[in-house]
Amino acid sequence: MTIEIAQTLLLLLVLTPFVGSLIAISLPSDRSTMAAWLSGSIAFLCLAITTSLYVFVIEGRVLRTDIAWIPQFGLNFTLRMDGFSWLFSALISAIALLVVVYARYYMSAEDPVPRFFSMFLAFMGAMLGLVLSGNLILLSIFWELTSIISFLLIGYWYHNANARDGARMALTVTGTGGLCLFVGLLLVGHVVGSYDLDVVLASGDTIRNHPLYVPILVLVLMGALTKSAQFPFHFWLPQAMAAPTPVSAFLHSATLVKAGVFLLTRFWPVMAGTDAWFWLVGLAGLSTLLLSAYFAIFQQDLKGLLAYSTISHLGLITVLLSLGSPLAAVAAIFHTMNHATFKASLFMAAGIIDHETGTRDMRRLSGLFKYMPITATLAMVASASMAGVPLLNGFLSKEMFFAEAIETHRVNLLDTLTPYVATLASLFAVTYSLRFIYTVFFGPKPHDLPNEPHEPPHWMIAPIGFLVLACLVIGIVPSLTIGPLLHTAVVSVLREETPVYSLAVWHGWNLPFFMSLFALVAGILLYVVMRPYLATSVEGPPYFRRLQGQRVFERILVTISWKWARMVEMKAGTRRLQPQMRILVFVAIVAAATPLLWGRFQPADFAFRNIDPVFAILWLIGMACAVGAAYQAKFHRLASLVLLGGAGLVTCITFVWLSAPDLAVTQLLVEIVTTVLILLGLRWLPKRFEKTDAAAMSVGVRMRRLRDLVVAVTAGVGLMLISYTVMTRPMPETISSYFLERAYSEGGGTNVVNVILVDFRGFDTFGEIAVLAIVALTVFSLLLRFRPAAESLERPEQQRVQNAFDARHPERETGESVAEYLHIPSVIMRWLFPVIGMFAAFLFFRGHDLPGGGFAAGIALSIAFILQYMSSGTRWVEERLRIHPLRWISVGLLVSTATGLGSWMFGYPFLTTHSRYADLPLIGEMPLASAILFDLGVFSLVTGATVLILIALAHQSVRSPRAHMRSVKLSGKEKS
Repeated sequence: MTIEIAQTLLLLLVLTPFVGSLIAISLPSDRSTMAAWLSGSIAFLCLAITTSLYVFVIEGRVLRTDIAWIPQFGLNFTLRMDGFSWLFSALISAIALLVVVYARYYMSAEDPVPRFFSMFLAFMGAMLGLVLSGNLILLSIFWELTSIISFLLIGYWYHNANARDGARMALTVTGTGGLCLFVGLLLVGHVVGSYDLDVVLASGDTIRNHPLYVPILVLVLMGALTKSAQFPFHFWLPQAMAAPTPVSAFLHSATLVKAGVFLLTRFWPVMAGTDAWFWLVGLAGLSTLLLSAYFAIFQQDLKGLLAYSTISHLGLITVLLSLGSPLAAVAAIFHTMNHATFKASLFMAAGIIDHETGTRDMRRLSGLFKYMPITATLAMVASASMAGVPLLNGFLSKEMFFAEAIETHRVNLLDTLTPYVATLASLFAVTYSLRFIYTVFFGPKPHDLPNEPHEPPHWMIAPIGFLVLACLVIGIVPSLTIGPLLHTAVVSVLREETPVYSLAVWHGWNLPFFMSLFALVAGILLYVVMRPYLATSVEGPPYFRRLQGQRVFERILVTISWKWARMVEMKAGTRRLQPQMRILVFVAIVAAATPLLWGRFQPADFAFRNIDPVFAILWLIGMACAVGAAYQAKFHRLASLVLLGGAGLVTCITFVWLSAPDLAVTQLLVEIVTTVLILLGLRWLPKRFEKTDAAAMSVGVRMRRLRDLVVAVTAGVGLMLISYTVMTRPMPETISSYFLERAYSEGGGTNVVNVILVDFRGFDTFGEIAVLAIVALTVFSLLLRFRPAAESLERPEQQRVQNAFDARHPERETGESVAEYLHIPSVIMRWLFPVIGMFAAFLFFRGHDLPGGGFAAGIALSIAFILQYMSSGTRWVEERLRIHPLRWISVGLLVSTATGLGSWMFGYPFLTTHSRYADLPLIGEMPLASAILFDLGVFSLVTGATVLILIALAHQSVRSPRAHMRSVKLSGKEKS
């Protein structure tokens, strides 16, 4: 295999799960088997790709693939695979494959199974992207993606309140940690001078000796400790047990919670070895290791016990990484692998018990060995591995943990306590493992179970059998099985610091062995003593909940989301839009004035000598319209809207006067659409508040209007000063000269404005149209739920006009045609559709060289659509034109994205454009630019977004509110 093929496979390894997720979500809900086969095939493909790439990462080698994104700022889509990330990729892919096989039989046919597998594959892709990221910013993106998709997976059964609460808690904690991590990674890039992971990993001394080291460490640890549920952030993981068991088996064995320890291990070479690292990581790890092992003993829910045991073992790994010893780092990597095997098998076994008996309550379960001997045997072996019984893989890494715990790394209290805490936590681990085995599988015959217990289908047990076999084989012959893979991972992390270590099963009669023996015997005795109490315990000791941390989180959440938010709402909240706009404009004024005052802003001298009288009169007309619109707003909203349109028209003429016809065309079209939008929604505005005290209200209104006038004049004059200063500067000092010189040579277009939008700032435009799509969908959703205010339904004048119209046209749907309401022949408005459509096409195709473009063309075409609604009513249009705005939006996003991705195929950064001239028959030389495809996406999305909002308003406004409500109830087509 060549290096080029390997780089392509590395890219496919990350992208394939996301493609599979899109395919799975499009499957019908009754195709659960097809979704399972699809997910299993993709997981197997990822595992095969990972296996094939092993030869490229042995002996410390690194496989990279770089796709230019924003290379000027060091931001590239870089995937990087070394031995450590290969190990995690193999764990993620292999356990994903086993969980898919298991979930095929676990999930009920009544559940939306394709949606489950779609989210499962998306999460798998996010985890693979996280461990394979070669850029800090890309790592942060995938990190947040895992938090978001895990929120969806944990809350998969959204009808369950516990699932919703657990998902919200997990997202709150891990999302907050993710934001801290992002800031920390930005600081790392600032200190190192690069966001490339290879550069960062080679800059350990630079980071540790920098004054920002402690803030960086705290921020990075916030991300890692919250994700791995370390104390004091451990409380979210038990609440996530409301998720389906396949989710728990995948997220809490090899993926989500392992992301934190992956990050700690990844940054171990550049951040470990300091006192701050030792104390912060060590305190969190030791507290988590001991407390969670103690909490696990008292759990009555099988998955709750496994959740706290997971937290405890993650604490064990964290303690090992805190020691700063290379041998401890080896033990941490080894236990990460071992924990994934036995914990995934235990979660699956717990799911089988719940699936076949109908309960996970350990107080109701007993004697299941007689009914489920295969499941019981496999679960007992996995539990023994979790407890650290010899000849199992968990014993080997626990022995390495004890060996490092007794070593002296730093002379302080924390290092002295480490071996004692390790032994006590191991004792607790034996106790809760033995409780899991004895309580569930032995004892009296179970009674009063929801279901009759029995063995599940063989393929449901097979994944557990494979994992348990791995526990046995690794525990018996570790050097021949896991040894080479562990060495590859260790060398990639420690490099020249890689120590000499042994994976021998027997190391003699030494202190670590006696510590293990003591923990094993004492753990058994502790369970025997506590067994009667545990059989009836509900919540554990009285101080149990106080130590769990959930109450603290709930109190903080209530304080922030209820008390503080309610206080802010009472102080700043309002029923009216104007005060909110006033605050927004005031903040903008302060934000703009601060840097100008600090920078000693000196506006250019005003020269009134060369003012054209016609231009001055034009502006006087515009100012009069603006002042009149503000004055008429308190008397007649329609008149105010007309005057507002006059001010907008003056702005359009100003653009033309100042040689900006492209802006003028766009402004004119936006003015038309905005006016129509306001007209359609004008009747739904609530009536004004009644004046209770005329004298007091008159003074109050005058003061309020005076305040608004001051804010408006300040904002307008400030913007005028900035604009005038920019436009009167000498050309070489402005950025415009850069675009004027390069618009044609590099963008292939003479319309500089359009070239800037689709060539130089294409990525910004891409983000803007994505925001436009989100806003359109949000507005549409809100309008679907809109119910007019009571006072807007009782306007006598409107009702009188509507009744007269209904009397003239009894055969038509009530209020159906705005054209007839305005006495305009509808045929004229219908004839305008092809005319405006041709005008939109004209604007689109000329946009790269002359005024126009995709945005202006999209607005123009949306005007053609709304005219049809106004001429013939909603039903006539939707039965004949069959407009699908959501498809327009989707196609626009896809085309714009595909244009950007197409540049990658030729080795250029995202959205890099290319232009050339083609000599076409009969037409001659014609300019062709790849940016026209991007502009096509903008055109489609703008049309879809605008029409979507207009359709929603048209459905509300072209008929009387009561008639509309009646039609919604009576007409299934209208309701849909």
